[in-house]
Amino acid sequence: MTHRIVVLGAGYAGAFSAGYLARRLHADDFEITVVNAEPDFVERLRLHQLAAGQDLRHRPLAEVFAGTAVRLRVARVTDVDAGRRTVTVADGEGSNRLEYDTLVYALGSTAAGHGVPGVAEHAFHVAARPAALRLRARLDELGEDGKVLVVGGGLTAIEAATEIAESRPGLRVSLATSGELGERLGTKARRHLLHAFDRFGITVHEHTTIERVEETGAVAADGRAFASDATVWAAGFAVHPIAAAGGLGVAADGRITTDRRMRSVSHPDVYVAGDSAFVIGDNGQPMPMSCASAGYTALRATAAIIGDLTGRRLKATSLTYFGNHLSLGRRDGIFQLVDGDARAKPGALCGRAAARIKSAIVATSGWAVSRPAFGKPGRQYRLATTEERSPDVVAA
Repeated sequence: MTHRIVVLGAGYAGAFSAGYLARRLHADDFEITVVNAEPDFVERLRLHQLAAGQDLRHRPLAEVFAGTAVRLRVARVTDVDAGRRTVTVADGEGSNRLEYDTLVYALGSTAAGHGVPGVAEHAFHVAARPAALRLRARLDELGEDGKVLVVGGGLTAIEAATEIAESRPGLRVSLATSGELGERLGTKARRHLLHAFDRFGITVHEHTTIERVEETGAVAADGRAFASDATVWAAGFAVHPIAAAGGLGVAADGRITTDRRMRSVSHPDVYVAGDSAFVIGDNGQPMPMSCASAGYTALRATAAIIGDLTGRRLKATSLTYFGNHLSLGRRDGIFQLVDGDARAKPGALCGRAAARIKSAIVATSGWAVSRPAFGKPGRQYRLATTEERSPDVVAA
């Protein structure tokens, strides 16, 4: 019988996984279905640009998977039943249930509200395209006169604040963070970051924890009020509780706990890639939610799937995190290298050169997962019998 592979999500991790599997697995033996809420491939790394008013390339998933045997289902995932190996999806015509033999879970993450009152009702974020477009519409309403408050001190907050400030210089942009701005950067990189914020005229409020978001601003834990016409929430990421509700074993933060081969520790027929995966990297620390992690985990998951189902030994990529890239508008950036313990190294590449490298990496990532038909199929593998399969065909 045909082995049914269902891929949930078609972001960087999901789209790459589906395309690579379609290229390597024989269509007579395998049926690959991709479920995604949107009909297009979304470059999440560029969503702060979209929110700031820039237009991104249109990449329909139908074109992405053209020439492959991938079946695209544009629908929302509403339920996963890991015990029965089923997924329930819903679209404009109703809901129905898909059965799978192998599941690739790549639903990614969204903005983490941390239970702060008012975030869901009044704040904006850039973790999904509809949300970024909603923020863009609000900024359009403000025109050249308004206040924007970005909450968060990590990479997403930094990129959102600088992109908005550069693209819409008439707006007064400020940032509030519970710690220090760019506190995980090295001395050189952080110094460059602070100079960039000064150049853009972005006001920074460090050691400021926002405990409530209102329609006209935000209130800090110490009682200070910050007036804002648009509050952008960029204080971390969270995964959907659908995995835990479906019976999958998860970590404290809700991510699916996997072994080094990206298999769910509770359900080995479920492979996880991207932000939804809780996996220990080569440095002994959990891999962070990031685009880089999406690439590493997708490569490792697809190698494991092919090995498990065909009996072929494939080389798996390492789970090593090398550094952080962040853009500071379109003409400035930072590339911060980290050591084996994920701590910032003293040196960093800053300025236009870093911006060009970041732009090239983002462009390459988009190209890798969205090129039509994912290239020529090459050698395709057949489904092995149970006796031919080995549980250890991919090195850990």
